[in-house]
Amino acid sequence: MKLSRLLLLASALFMTGCTHNIGDFTVLSTKNVDFSVIAGSRRGIPVQGDDTQHIVIFIPTSGAPNLKTAIDRAIESVPGNIALLDARLQFRSFYIPYIYGQNAFLAEGRALINPAQASHSPAKYIVVTYDAKLDRYIAKPVSPAQYQAILRKNSFVAQS
Repeated sequence: MKLSRLLLLASALFMTGCTHNIGDFTVLSTKNVDFSVIAGSRRGIPVQGDDTQHIVIFIPTSGAPNLKTAIDRAIESVPGNIALLDARLQFRSFYIPYIYGQNAFLAEGRALINPAQASHSPAKYIVVTYDAKLDRYIAKPVSPAQYQAILRKNSFVAQS
């Protein structure tokens, strides 16, 4: 009985993880934005992007995570998106010593969609789902063939 409690306490001490809020922003973009088009833009769906570095044993496998990459992935997840509104940037990490860990930047906010750029986007179909925790939308452009396959598989999908 004491041994199991000791092992539980030791594992709790060695497993570490944390989230740091880098900042909250009213408008955030890594792209060149023409401010004259912002007035004609519309508020879109919630989006997120991340850049994650995996740590195996104690060796980083993909270099350091990049904040710009996380922001770019959030912006590029929706066609015509030029910036993030009400954006939040976070750094998340966890590490189980000598086994596995992750360091990641996370960018999330609402898409600011420029209708002129959205209409010229090659993506005509977008699939929007919830993430695993059911607290965020994930928007992903798909090809017409992928969209039709999703419709065949899920007959309950709403079409607009």
